[in-house]
Amino acid sequence: MSEIKIKDRLIGKGHPTYVIAEMSANHLGDKGYALEIIDAAAQCGADCIKIQTYTADTLTMDVHNEYFDIKEGTWKGENLYSLYSKAYTPWDWQQELKERAESKGLHFFSTPFDNSATDFLESIGMEFYKIASFELVDIPLIKYVASKGKPIIMSTGMASEEEIREAVEAVRSMGNSELALLRCASAYPAPAADMNLETMLDMEKKFNVPVGLSDHSLGSVGAVCAVALGASIIEKHFCLDRSRGGADAGFSMEPDEFKSMVSDIRIAEGVRGVVNYDATQSEKSNLPFRRSLFADADIKAGEVFTGSNIRSVRPSFGLPPKYYDEIIGKKAACDIKKGTPLNWSQIQ
Repeated sequence: MSEIKIKDRLIGKGHPTYVIAEMSANHLGDKGYALEIIDAAAQCGADCIKIQTYTADTLTMDVHNEYFDIKEGTWKGENLYSLYSKAYTPWDWQQELKERAESKGLHFFSTPFDNSATDFLESIGMEFYKIASFELVDIPLIKYVASKGKPIIMSTGMASEEEIREAVEAVRSMGNSELALLRCASAYPAPAADMNLETMLDMEKKFNVPVGLSDHSLGSVGAVCAVALGASIIEKHFCLDRSRGGADAGFSMEPDEFKSMVSDIRIAEGVRGVVNYDATQSEKSNLPFRRSLFADADIKAGEVFTGSNIRSVRPSFGLPPKYYDEIIGKKAACDIKKGTPLNWSQIQ
């Protein structure tokens, strides 16, 4: 199975789960608050902080009609242009946010939503990119991002298998093989029943890429289950205080929740482990307490072994129980006291 390298980190099977804290619109238009979010993400055990790079004008049009007004869901009653005007991360912050993240030991990357955003991110030294679920069908954008030769993490919410295949082929057509795919249910918040994590595993097989989960559900069960199944990447929206509101607050984790999730993810990695049929180190001390064959009565030399004078009991210092039928009917080669483990030297 393939892996990708993001800066100093290998991502894929056999490597620690890469945990992304998505800031999105949770900065509430306040750069100082955005910096606080970065600091908190580092303290909570995130590997990476992610933002989004767009403006309302690069993402939609300033039009108010039935096509641009949101009629249902988390943002019901909003107009696309006004929503994105409030939610966007000002571009003149992003260099400073990147430097702050890196000073805290975090990776920093962004989702560009058009070519101009990609060019801007290139200008500030972006080393890898995210493609959002909603942009997975924008093949020209995907090709443009892929042409930069940087690793790409792509969310697949709402996408059919064919649409995912087209997007993967678009990346690879630009000579870029550094790609990971995230299973994603693009609802905000996402019902747990819509996650279908088996699809994540199927994408891994079909496209030969590292996979993970972009998790918009409430709580950490989805993320931890995904890691136990084999996810290499987890992305979760992150804020300092949901009560302060914001476009993404309702499905974002607060610091204590995020820290607990990261801890559970690390435990789940250990639970997943590797293919191993040998006794583990912790099991070896219990091996003596398995069953084996013992004399259940005093047995004289020449006496026949029967079900009355030998039996399978704990502990395991005698012959394995699988030899019971082979020994029955044979004769003792020496005197054997009750409670003595059987061995082949005692059997004629």
